[in-house]
Amino acid sequence: MPDHIPKDLRRLPISLNRQGISVLEGVRAALAVAVIIALEEWVGWRPLGEAALAAMLTCICDPGGPIRRRVPVLLGFTVIGAVLTASLGLVRHLGMPIALPVGLFALFCACFSRVYGQAPQLVGALLSTVIVLSLDRGIADPAEAALLGGAFVAGGLWATVLTLALWPLHPFLPARRAVAEAYRRLARLAGDLHALLGAQTADAAAWERHARAHRGAVRQALETARAQVVDTLRARGPAGARAAQSLIRLETADQIFGVLIAFGELLEHADPTERSVARRVMRRLRPLLVLLGEIILTDDPAASVRIRRAIDALAREADALDSGAPLRALMLRLVERLRIVQTLAVPANLIAGADAAGRPPPLLQRLWLPVRTNLTWRSPILRHATRAVTAAAPALAFTMWWFTPYDHWLTITIVATMQPFFALTYARAVERVLGTAAGGAIAAVIGAVCTTPLSIAAAMFPLSVLAFTVRSVSLGLFMFGLTPLVVLLVESAEPGTSEWVIAGARAALTTLGGMIAVTASFMLWPTREPAQLIAGGREAVAAHARYAEAVFAHLLHPGDGSALERARREAGIATNTFEATINRALLELRSDESGQLEAALVIDAALRRCAGRLSVLQFEAAGARETVPDAALAGWGAWIVAGLQHVASGDPDLPARPDLPGTDAIMRLARQVGLMAGVVERLHAVPA
Repeated sequence: MPDHIPKDLRRLPISLNRQGISVLEGVRAALAVAVIIALEEWVGWRPLGEAALAAMLTCICDPGGPIRRRVPVLLGFTVIGAVLTASLGLVRHLGMPIALPVGLFALFCACFSRVYGQAPQLVGALLSTVIVLSLDRGIADPAEAALLGGAFVAGGLWATVLTLALWPLHPFLPARRAVAEAYRRLARLAGDLHALLGAQTADAAAWERHARAHRGAVRQALETARAQVVDTLRARGPAGARAAQSLIRLETADQIFGVLIAFGELLEHADPTERSVARRVMRRLRPLLVLLGEIILTDDPAASVRIRRAIDALAREADALDSGAPLRALMLRLVERLRIVQTLAVPANLIAGADAAGRPPPLLQRLWLPVRTNLTWRSPILRHATRAVTAAAPALAFTMWWFTPYDHWLTITIVATMQPFFALTYARAVERVLGTAAGGAIAAVIGAVCTTPLSIAAAMFPLSVLAFTVRSVSLGLFMFGLTPLVVLLVESAEPGTSEWVIAGARAALTTLGGMIAVTASFMLWPTREPAQLIAGGREAVAAHARYAEAVFAHLLHPGDGSALERARREAGIATNTFEATINRALLELRSDESGQLEAALVIDAALRRCAGRLSVLQFEAAGARETVPDAALAGWGAWIVAGLQHVASGDPDLPARPDLPGTDAIMRLARQVGLMAGVVERLHAVPA
C-alpha cells in the first residue's frame, strides 16, 4: 500500500454535512422517478425506462437557486443527454472500432467540462453515465434512436417541471439569510453609535455597555453566518456565483465591523466637531446597512441606485475632512468596503468579465477561454480528464465486447470515482464501495419481499426519498440509498433475475472499478497531494500580479499581446489549482483550520473578480487610454501590482493608495486588492 494512503479511515477526507439533509428534495426526486416507473408497469412501454433514468439524473443535476440560473443547467443536460442517447446508440451499431474512440472522446469532454465551474462539472459527471449507458446497445433504426432520445427529453422535462414549478430548492438561502442578519446587526451597531454621539451625558459606562452588547451581538451573527456559509460550500462547492457572493459579502461585513469598532474607540474621546461629522455618518450608514441586508435576500437591481447615492454621500463627508484627520482615514476605508458590497447588489456583475453595465463577455469568449487556458499539461483538469479516459478505456472496451446488463457499472464507477487528486479519489472509492455493498444487501432483502412489478414500483418511492434526502450529506450515504433503487430498476427491466445476483454484481463491479480508479490515480500522471493552502494562494495571487503587470504594460505600450496571453493563462491555471486545493480542504476541514480556509475562499473569490476586471481592461484598452492619463494608468498599475505582491507574500500592509483618476474596472481592482489584504494574515496563520 502506498505510504500516502491513510491506514486509519478516520483520517480520510470523508465528512458528513448534516446541513445537506433535504426531505423536500427526496420527495421531489421520488415523485419524478416513481410516477414514470408506475406508468411503465401499467402500459408496458419500455422507452419509459429511459425517461425514468433521465428524470433521476435531472434531479441530481439540479444546482438549486434562482430559476434563471437553474433553467440553462437543467435544459442543457436534458438536451445534451437526449442527443447522446440517440447518437451514440447509432454509433455503437457501426461497430467497436468506431464506437470506442467516439465514446472515449465524449467521456474526455464530459470530464474536461469542469473547467467551466461547479454546475458544468456536475453536468459532465452525469453525462458520463449517459455516455456509458448509451454505448450498451447498438441501434440500427434512426427512428428508434429518435424515440429513445425523445423519451429522455420527456423524462428530463418532467423532472425539470417538478424542480422549478412545484418545489424549487434554494440551497444558498440559509447562508444568505445568515449574512443578511449580520448586516442587520451592523445596522443596529451603527444606530447605537448614532444615539451615543447625540447624547449629551454619554460617559465611559455608556460606551462600555455599547461595546459589550452590540459588538458581541455582531460577532455572534458573523460567526453564525460564517459557519452557515462554510457548511453550504461544503455541500455545493465554492466555484459558483452565489458562493463568491456570500463569501465576499461576509468578509466585507467583518471588515466593516472592524471599522465601526475603530470608530467607537476614536469617537469616545473625540471633539464636538468630529462627533458631529460622525453622527451624520452613522445616520446615513444605519439605513444603508439595512438596505444591504435586504438586497442580499431580494437581489433587487433597482436598489443599487439608492445604495450608490448613499455611499457617494458618505464619500463626500470624508472628502470634507482634513487629509490627515484620523476620522477621514476610517471613513475612506468604510466607503471602500461599502463599494465592494455595492458591486454585488447588481446580480449581473457576478458574471466574470462583465463590463461596468453588467454585460457579460461574448458567448464564444466565455466558451473558448477556459478551454484554451487549460490546454496545457500543467492543468490538473487536463491531466484528470486524460487519466480518467485512459483508465476507463479497457473497461469500456470490455463492456462492448462482453456485454451483460451489469458491466457498465464498472466503467461508470471508474469515471465517477476518479478525481483530480489522489486523496479525493481514494476517499470517493471507499465511500462508493462501502455504500454500494451495504445498499446492495438492503436491496436483496427488499427484493425478497417485493415480488410483483406493482410492489417493486411502490418500493421505489420511499427508496428515492431516502437516497435524495441524504444526497448532499455524503457520497457514501447517497450510494447506500441509491443502490437499492438501481437494483430494483434493473430487476424490473430483467424480470426473473435474483436480487442477490444483481446486488452482488453491482458490489463486485463497483469494488473493481474503485480499485482501478485508485491505481490509475496513483500511477498515471499523479497529483497525489495538492499544495498547501498557503502555497496555492501565494502562487495564485502572484500569477495575478504578473497578469495585472502585463495588462497595464499593454495599456501603456500596446504590442502583439503574446506576453499578456501567457500571463492570463498562467493566472487561470494558478486559480484552477488553488480551487482544487480548496475543494480538498473543504472535505478535510477541522475546526482549527476554519479561519485559514475561509481566508482562502475569500481570496479565491476576489481573484476571480480581479481576473474579470483585468479582462475588461484588456479588451477596452483604447477607452482606458482616452479617459485616464498615462501617468495615472502607470500609477494605478504600479500600485495594483505592488498590492498583489504584498498579498502574495502575506503582508497585509499595502502601499499608500494613489490619489489618481481611474476607470471603473481599475477602482474595482483596487478594492479587491484591499479586500484580500484584509484576510491574508488569516491565510498564513498556522493552526495550533
